[in-house]
Amino acid sequence: MSFDEKVKSFGMTNMLIETDLESIEKKFNVSLRENDFSTSETKEIEETYFPQFEESLRDEAAYMARNYELFYCLEKTIRTQISDLLEATNGEGWWNDTIVPQHIVGEVKKRMLREREAGITPRSLEPLDYTNFGELGEIIKKNWSIFASIFNNIKAVEKVMFNLNSLRNPIAHCSMLAEDEKLRLELSLRDWFRLGE
Repeated sequence: MSFDEKVKSFGMTNMLIETDLESIEKKFNVSLRENDFSTSETKEIEETYFPQFEESLRDEAAYMARNYELFYCLEKTIRTQISDLLEATNGEGWWNDTIVPQHIVGEVKKRMLREREAGITPRSLEPLDYTNFGELGEIIKKNWSIFASIFNNIKAVEKVMFNLNSLRNPIAHCSMLAEDEKLRLELSLRDWFRLGE
C-alpha cells in the first residue's frame, strides 16, 4: 500500500470511527469526546445563550454540526488538492484565465471586491477560496490532463462533485440533513477518496 493510500485509509477509518461515536452519543444522550475548541468564552456563550433556544433546535444543531465538520474537511481537502497540483504543474501564478475558466476568474474578482467593499475581513487571500463547489469541478475538467494523474475517471469526478454540491446546500444553509442524505454524504466521502485509487 502506498503512502497516499495509507493516508486515505487512515482518514476514512477516522471518519467512520467518528460517525460510530456520534451514533453512540446520540443513542445514549452522552458526550464521549471533549470539544478541542472549547474555551471559557465559548462555554460562557453556550451557558448564556444556548438555553434561550428551544431544546429541539439545539439538538438539530448538534446533529448537523458533525455533517458540517465532515463537509468542511472534505471541501478544504479538495481545494488544497486542486491548488497543490496546479501550482506544482504551472507555478505559483497558476490562477489565470488560461488555467481557470475565464468566467470563473471574473466571478471570483466580483466576489472578492464585494467583500472588500463590505468592509469585512476577507475570507482568504486565495482566489480559489472564493469559488463555489460547481466551479471547482469546472477547474478540474478544464485541466483534466493534469488531474488524470490522480483521478481515475472524469465522469466519476463529475458525478461525485455533483452529489457533493447537492449535499452542500442543506449543510451550508442551516437545513436538516435527512438520514438518507447523511448516508449519501458518507458514501460520497468514500467515493471521493476512491477516485484516486
